[in-house]
Amino acid sequence: MVCVALLSNPKSTGNRQLLPRVRSYCASNPDIFHYEVESVEQIGRAMQMIAHVKPTVIVINGGDGTVQTALTELYQGNHFEGKVPPVAVLPNGKTNLIALDLGIRGDPIKALEKIVEIAKNGVESHVVARELIALSDGQTSSRPVLGMFLGGAGLADSILYCRNRIYPLGLSNGISHLLTAIAVLASVVFGIRGKYMPPAARPVSISLIRDGELAGRFSVLIVTTLEKLLLGARPSGGGAGGRLKLMAVDNSASAMLRMLFMSLIGRFGSREMQGIHLEHGDMIRIEGENSSVILDGEIFQADEGHPIVLKSTPPVPFLRLAA
Repeated sequence: MVCVALLSNPKSTGNRQLLPRVRSYCASNPDIFHYEVESVEQIGRAMQMIAHVKPTVIVINGGDGTVQTALTELYQGNHFEGKVPPVAVLPNGKTNLIALDLGIRGDPIKALEKIVEIAKNGVESHVVARELIALSDGQTSSRPVLGMFLGGAGLADSILYCRNRIYPLGLSNGISHLLTAIAVLASVVFGIRGKYMPPAARPVSISLIRDGELAGRFSVLIVTTLEKLLLGARPSGGGAGGRLKLMAVDNSASAMLRMLFMSLIGRFGSREMQGIHLEHGDMIRIEGENSSVILDGEIFQADEGHPIVLKSTPPVPFLRLAA
């Protein structure tokens, strides 16, 4: 049994500079089984090989699409016969939300060193349970795609705007995200439109099974199983309403400014706010004309009569660096 099985995707953007360091570190460390894939289609085979070496921890080193496909294969492929080791994610992709939730940040090699140390000395105190989002079309024959963070409505449009308009400029991730945020605020708050601005939000229907329906145009739509929503908000009522956490912000200047102000003073989500919806749900349906959603970096399409259905999985083990 090896301590750590590391799955790397050399084609991910972050690995263009990182992977030589990862290969060098793994070559000098016999406690790591390093498997590289050339495409996400090879991840199923990779998990079969990783299952044979029976690792204490599985580490995913790739972009958002690699992480999503690896999680789906881990928990749908049954390669580990129901006993999947705890999973860690190196900070590598554009957003790193899962890595941040698990306390894994900073230099990926130092994070990998820490993970190996934990795997050698006992992982029990570092294992945390997280549910995953299972995304499907609602049909029983469909194989769900698994992830932990979904953005929809205006947020999905903003992410696509950043990918298609801002990232090609070659700027750093931080500056790209800042420019996108400025453009989104200018569009929503001041109503500025144009060829180089984010598109206007489209109508979306969001159904929380047993808990009613939200319908309208939303600047922000988030569904996640991470501990906190964007800006640190937590839906009220604990987990009593379901394990999927939802935040929707109306597509209006007042709602956006209210969200920004409350987040700046550290009170976002502390009370009910007009135009801002924080909910829990066991099952969420999203439907709208050509409405995109993005689950951990990958795009899916909802349409009239063809909704996207979200459910939560049973708790699964992840490795958190801070015990």
